[in-house]
Amino acid sequence: VQLQASGGGLVQPGGSLRLSCVDSEFTLDYYAITWFRQAPGKEREGVSCIDISDARTYYDESVKGRFTISRDHAKNTVYLQMNSLKPEDTAVYYCATDQATGCRNPPEADYWGQGTLVTVSS
Repeated sequence: VQLQASGGGLVQPGGSLRLSCVDSEFTLDYYAITWFRQAPGKEREGVSCIDISDARTYYDESVKGRFTISRDHAKNTVYLQMNSLKPEDTAVYYCATDQATGCRNPPEADYWGQGTLVTVSS
């Protein structure tokens, strides 16, 4: 598993970004994928997860109704659409997996992609 996240950047409050997670070894279809984030001075937290069937998704309360996770099997990519962004969403975002088929609660991961920085500021 070789995950890589991209799509971060600087956005104003209320704006949107879409993060992408790809696996260069093309095994993304086989595992649940979780997006984590780590803000400066804070512990890493699970944000959203999608299971192998794409039927079950998980969202942290802080992002429910604003973030949407999805998977494009043809493109070997998992997305995190982030709308109505707030300054408190500022963090490095990581996609990760523990090679399970379902999402775990609390979220866990053994394989991590490099992070992508999201900055929400005016």
